[in-house]
Amino acid sequence: MKRAAVIGLGAIGPIHLAAIGQNPGITLAAVCDIDRQTREKVPQDIPFFTDYMEMIREVKPDVVHICLPHYLHVPVAEAAVKAGAHVFCEKPVALNTAQAEEFAAFEAAHPDARIGICLQNRFNESIEMLRDIIQGGEYGTVTGLKGIVPWSRPKSYYDEQPWRGKMEYAGGGCMINQSIHTLDLLYYLGGPVGSLRASVSQLLDYGIEVEDTVSARLNFRNGAKGLFMATNANYKNESVQISVQMEKGEFIITDNILSRLGENGEKEKLAEDAKMPGTKFYYGASHKKLIALFYEALENGSREYVHVRDAVMGIRLIDAIVEAGRTGKEVFLPENAD
Repeated sequence: MKRAAVIGLGAIGPIHLAAIGQNPGITLAAVCDIDRQTREKVPQDIPFFTDYMEMIREVKPDVVHICLPHYLHVPVAEAAVKAGAHVFCEKPVALNTAQAEEFAAFEAAHPDARIGICLQNRFNESIEMLRDIIQGGEYGTVTGLKGIVPWSRPKSYYDEQPWRGKMEYAGGGCMINQSIHTLDLLYYLGGPVGSLRASVSQLLDYGIEVEDTVSARLNFRNGAKGLFMATNANYKNESVQISVQMEKGEFIITDNILSRLGENGEKEKLAEDAKMPGTKFYYGASHKKLIALFYEALENGSREYVHVRDAVMGIRLIDAIVEAGRTGKEVFLPENAD
């Protein structure tokens, strides 16, 4: 039985609490939040702290779950590891490429500590099957990919949590916060990206520092072409769409369903993602799956979870898209960064 502690009981913390509670191999040992009103989100017999280092010293959890604002991910994770805990950290892995690379170096320098990053959509049923199809080779190589995230965020979203609109604390806007999973999946499915061009903008008059809309043309090293589009300026949250064109077939994920497209556009359903009742439709249920895999790795020594080094490329792509949008030029990613 592993003992878990959760730092941060805001929007995403309860998702981790639910996954912990549904896993018979994990017990919740403590929680931490600077807002004492969040105490009501956990049973009264669970120790509550407002200082995470005090919690780690007193409770000595096996794993610390980090569900904090972006700018706190790396420093809190490193402090927890130095204090003797394993870490399971929400996305993003870091604010920028330099910090992500530093974090990856920290991970390599602490081989006895496990640090998992919550890019849980890699473990959606639709993505797992699509990746198997790609790697199986039956349909040839990938020639094109598309990822679209048409979401909406009101001004109150940024007003209620001002850090979300500040580059220093969030690291970006719709890319690093809302659509980082989709950008990660394009790389996860299509392989390394060699170069890209992009447009980055603000369509909303919110007075924030970060982008709310982006589009990018991706050139993959294997010759495939990709399109990535994301916005928080839609009139509502709509389904993320991921498409993969292969030499002998085309596949699409929409409404969390993977389908194979026929010659006339008809869809053959292949897989559907599990859903977690009572949560936002785009959360899915793969937090539970990835958290379970991480704890299994602690028991059996497997490496089947998302490591810090696995998540660096997503941040590198975001930084490259920002640079391309700023300069209006094609940005080339270094080959040794793959």
